[in-house]
Amino acid sequence: MEQVERSGQAPAMPAVADDILSAEAPRAAAFIVTVYGDVVEPRGGTLWMGTLIEVCSAHGISESLVRTAVSRLVASGRLLGERGGRRSFYRLTSAARREFAAAARILFAPPPPAAGWLLWADAADELPRDPWARIGPGLALAPDRADLDPPDGLLMRVETLKGAAALPEFAARYWELDGIANSYRAVIDRFAPLAEALSGGYGPDGAAALALRLRLVDQYRAVALRDPRLPSAALPADWPGRQCRALFVTLYRTLAPASDIYIGRHFQDADGLLLASTEGTALRLERLEREEYHPTD
Repeated sequence: MEQVERSGQAPAMPAVADDILSAEAPRAAAFIVTVYGDVVEPRGGTLWMGTLIEVCSAHGISESLVRTAVSRLVASGRLLGERGGRRSFYRLTSAARREFAAAARILFAPPPPAAGWLLWADAADELPRDPWARIGPGLALAPDRADLDPPDGLLMRVETLKGAAALPEFAARYWELDGIANSYRAVIDRFAPLAEALSGGYGPDGAAALALRLRLVDQYRAVALRDPRLPSAALPADWPGRQCRALFVTLYRTLAPASDIYIGRHFQDADGLLLASTEGTALRLERLEREEYHPTD
């Protein structure tokens, strides 16, 4: 260890961290959304294309794939390009910032679990996105969540009067809970060894900390945004969402300090380097800290 410190080299990366970063490259468009949501949105929403190419290359995503994915994100109305001399910068559109803010609330400030159910008696032919599930002609059911926008038409709150033991079987018929549970378990299997390494003394440098954090957010985000967050009585007793959430909170907070310092030294927008910390990033960490010590479930 003394030789490593004197030589100025970064400490050796443990196998568990190397396994995460050397795994199959994430999908370019989804990963770019992760970069913007985790790093760029709370720091103004704009990033130099060169920075984006560099950060994606560390995850096995080529420059050509980055440029193709960015073009598609522009076409879909999420990004807007602008020139600054010979450099290209891409910023989030207003619509994308609203979308990213909604996703950030699920990741960094999830509301309390649903306590009951909403019954929509005028359900349209095409239902809104999850968590609505059609349970009969013109009828749709959803968890009564604080963050759920109420649809138009006749909407009622309903409660379980008896037979609550049958709720998990009922929920499994209308929501794809097995697939979501398997995705949560995959995140746990991938990242729990990293939590052990970090608690055992592994301290990644800034580049490695950010790379690990981005992989964590990318994989956790993919399943958390699919989770209908049903009332706990409707979930299996071994539901892995709670364990996965606790792992995400612990790892994100542990990796954040070195990651944010690295961002402040290497990420650029049209005005120069991004800030290492902003009011938005500080608020995220504050909320995660409160959740870690006072979990909601």
